[in-house]
Amino acid sequence: MPPPTQPEDGPEYRVYRSRTSWFSRGEGSDLTPLREDKRPRRPRRGWSGGRIARWVLGLAGLWILVGLLAFLISAQIQQGSIGDDANQLLGGSGLPPFSASNILVLGSDQRREGTKEPGAQTTTGRSDSIMLMRVGGGANSRLSIARDTIVDIPGRGRDKINAAFAFGGTALATQTVENYTGVDVNHVVVVNFENFPDLIDAMGGVTYRGSCVVSRINGGFRNGGYTLRLPAGKSHIDGKQALALARTRKNECAKNENDLTRARRQQKVISSMKRRLLSPFAFVRLPLIGWAAPKSLRSDMSGPTLLGVFAALTVAGSPQTEVLGSASGIVSDERKRRAVRRLLAG
Repeated sequence: MPPPTQPEDGPEYRVYRSRTSWFSRGEGSDLTPLREDKRPRRPRRGWSGGRIARWVLGLAGLWILVGLLAFLISAQIQQGSIGDDANQLLGGSGLPPFSASNILVLGSDQRREGTKEPGAQTTTGRSDSIMLMRVGGGANSRLSIARDTIVDIPGRGRDKINAAFAFGGTALATQTVENYTGVDVNHVVVVNFENFPDLIDAMGGVTYRGSCVVSRINGGFRNGGYTLRLPAGKSHIDGKQALALARTRKNECAKNENDLTRARRQQKVISSMKRRLLSPFAFVRLPLIGWAAPKSLRSDMSGPTLLGVFAALTVAGSPQTEVLGSASGIVSDERKRRAVRRLLAG
């Protein structure tokens, strides 16, 4: 028998390599086919400028999201706290900032129990400040109504407009403002001045620019109250100072000031808050601000609606606030109509 013949190109052999050991990157003993075309390892990625920028933007977006969630949760807790009777009067507008809304802002002078301030209200209180805002849909205008303006209060006759809040709360105050101005109010915000300092402090204070102010709230420090001293020009103030400034009626630096001056001073505080919100200092405090902002007020608005209002106010410019009022408390119909037309024109 002839011997078996071999293929002309020789026998077929397979080459094996060992499995990598647990403790070494070298060759082991597992028989696996060896690939002839080993791929080179990719070099480790370094921290390039673009990669750092993407990380920074991602962290900034996450931080903004945390602030928004804090705002929405806090606002949802506060929603509807103005009462059912007032809620029934409101509505009729779209969602800010995409459509215009008429918002009535009331500043309550209600004080905590045990206050030493003479004549202070510890129940409903009067509306320390009254302002109509038209925001959203490209509109941004404000009309402040002096608290001593004489108007017709439904069911109560002629009286100062700030008495409506004391007589019937938010509902009667809303009816009175609508009857007096002819403006259909879509939403109401009641600012609680007792929680006002917490919001200012959450923002890290604000910078106020104005004339000299020296006032003694609740009798000043000597009587257990608060004494405010601000020089003319620019001052960085905290929450307690901002609250005292908003409440100042008698300024020892200018004893001829009236309620119209006080209303303009309150608008300066609001403008100072807006500038602070747009500054880099506010970014690092976003969750604190988001949580504190809704707690400083009561409103009929849900979290998304209130957020839309804040967005509209932040993006829009800062128009001059018109103050409607007079030393006598009587405002002519013609002057009132002109002021309302400017408000609605945005």
